[in-house]
Amino acid sequence: MQLRASEVASAIGGRLIGDDVLIDGVHFDSRADIQHCLFVAIRADRNGHDFVPDAFSRGASCALVSEDVDDAAGSLIVVDDTMRAFSNLATHVRSQQLSDVAVVGVTGSVGKTSTKNLIAGALSSTAVWASPKSFNNEQGVPFTLINTPSGARTVVVEMGMRGFGEITHLCDVASPTIGVVTRVGQAHTARLGGIEGVAKAKAELVTSLPNSGTAVLNADDERVLAMSAIAPGAVVTYGQYGDVTPTEVQFDAFGRARFRFDSPWGSASVALQVAGEHMMSNALAAIAVGGVLKVPVEEIVDGLEAVEPEDHRMVVHELASGSLLIDDCYNANPTSVVAALRTLADLDVIRRIAVLGEMAEVDEPVTAHRSVADTASHLGIEVIPIMTDLYGAERSDVLPAFVMEMLATGDTAVLVKGSRVAGLERIVEEILDH
Repeated sequence: MQLRASEVASAIGGRLIGDDVLIDGVHFDSRADIQHCLFVAIRADRNGHDFVPDAFSRGASCALVSEDVDDAAGSLIVVDDTMRAFSNLATHVRSQQLSDVAVVGVTGSVGKTSTKNLIAGALSSTAVWASPKSFNNEQGVPFTLINTPSGARTVVVEMGMRGFGEITHLCDVASPTIGVVTRVGQAHTARLGGIEGVAKAKAELVTSLPNSGTAVLNADDERVLAMSAIAPGAVVTYGQYGDVTPTEVQFDAFGRARFRFDSPWGSASVALQVAGEHMMSNALAAIAVGGVLKVPVEEIVDGLEAVEPEDHRMVVHELASGSLLIDDCYNANPTSVVAALRTLADLDVIRRIAVLGEMAEVDEPVTAHRSVADTASHLGIEVIPIMTDLYGAERSDVLPAFVMEMLATGDTAVLVKGSRVAGLERIVEEILDH
């Protein structure tokens, strides 16, 4: 959507220096496609003010700043705090340009991005806009809202958190009308005092909904289902015992679910392109959102079946030998690792190997990692820890040669998964390049 620099300055209490230019979108990365955009100079690991000249050289029409900028080649909007102003601008856009738009907020310990993608797929026959990649924090949510294309009727925003109050803040900005909670798991427990703290933080999305809003909750997770008691408005549940339920479930050779679902809006069959039993659960959430927004069931199915996995999120590669590589190395916590292990265990192969990196920010890390290792052992999966001793197995700093030998046999499946700090993309690349 397009805004005048003067409108932006007025909305956030800033001072415009230069021409009242037309702004077509916003970005905080000067390396991105920022032609005619507002460049937001954020102080983070690096100071965004250092990149204002680069942003203008790449076509930005205006920059939001809180420091002096030498030789600015475009208009400036000066504020005290660019991050706060960024949020305030998104709040303004939501209340003015997007006042008639449905906003779907998605949170949970696992499955946020996949569920967001599946919701966007389920709504793809309508005018829908969704967060790119995992833009789910105090920068990503304003980015998504402000960049909403004209004519969009629904916006899907992913909401992450690392502490109490963060989802409440994101809801203050986005004003969601539908809130989806996927699952409460062992993620960020070290920061939140255990899994009950995680549940409390995730519930902020539900309590932030208006009385006219709808909470879409996972009936298979008791902590998520309990949030129905605090929802201000309507509640729709999904899962084995929910309002949207799966039947006739099957999985193909790549671990992709084919199932029939029953819902208050009708029944149909769907074949997903994303692997994992947990992806079926995420798809049920998307079906529920589609139903709430009155999208015909057949259009929901068509949209879901067109959704492909995002990079490093349960992407199944069939190697030349016929063996399988599951690239799920984007992130990891105990809940998501166990879900991936179960997918690995269900594949029709002879040998199953899990190459696992550290799971960061978990409460009682030794217990958490050993529990994952016990699950793998129970499922008949060999664990190879990379750069960590926490799984209780012999640590390896590189991919052992025998893994490549097993993959060459054509009857092996390897899962690669770890937290961002583990950097296991290198393992995936090594296997694919071999």
